[in-house]
Amino acid sequence: MKHILVPTDFSEAAQNAIDVAIEIHKIVPSKITLLHSFEVFDDFYVDYMGLNREFNVSIIQDIQERLNQLKSELMNKHQIEMQAEVINMPLQNAVSLMAEEHQVDMVVMGTQGASGLEEKLWGSRTASVIGKSPVPVLAIPKGYKWKKPEKVLLSTNQFEKDSHLLKYLFEWADLFMAEVHVAVFSDKDKESAAAFLKQAEELEEYAVYLRKTFQENSLTATQLAGEDFETSMNAFIEENEMDVLIMITYQHGFLKRLFNPSLTKKMSFHIGIPLLALPANYKK
Repeated sequence: MKHILVPTDFSEAAQNAIDVAIEIHKIVPSKITLLHSFEVFDDFYVDYMGLNREFNVSIIQDIQERLNQLKSELMNKHQIEMQAEVINMPLQNAVSLMAEEHQVDMVVMGTQGASGLEEKLWGSRTASVIGKSPVPVLAIPKGYKWKKPEKVLLSTNQFEKDSHLLKYLFEWADLFMAEVHVAVFSDKDKESAAAFLKQAEELEEYAVYLRKTFQENSLTATQLAGEDFETSMNAFIEENEMDVLIMITYQHGFLKRLFNPSLTKKMSFHIGIPLLALPANYKK
């Protein structure tokens, strides 16, 4: 993990993500780049938070000066090297551009509700970044205070065996000397007893495969049964004191369901730990 990209709009949520990136840097020395992206619609400036204000040329200069000032303050305070970029394009496009052209290994960004709805999993801009980012995204929930991960939880129902994904996952956990746990969710109202038992068998086989392939003898695997994914997962995280939730994102499957605004139970309404989203097609 040599290069961390941190989008910022100078908000509290963004500062929280910067703090986490710096703490990660202290454990794994990495280049940190601050990114501010914006768009102009009908003479209005729109940033990461979606705030609109009348656009004029001086805004760009003000933003650049503010970002450079933030960078200088952070560099002086923490004695680290940092870069800063201002890009005129949608956030998800700016992140993808930076990731591809500057060899970014991970994006760290703060989460916040859209339109004031804190129970929404992430604002639309964060969701779009996770859906399009070619590299992993570490989403930092509102109010989170850094804690060195000791236990990370992989939530999966696909039993992924892609070597690129799993290698990244286990190497990422090893950077913090964290234990890896695996959980799968079964909807007890929709799945038959036979399907439940089959999934239990597949989970055990998967756990054996992971322990053997990645020399993770302490790895545990749990099958969660409940009425909905979010409630079951949150309960397991709290009861077992997990520090990071890891999910492999499928843009046309998992993301479509997870970011559906009609869902009434949104994960981040209760979850207080970071979520590491690994794109299913990630190659490193």
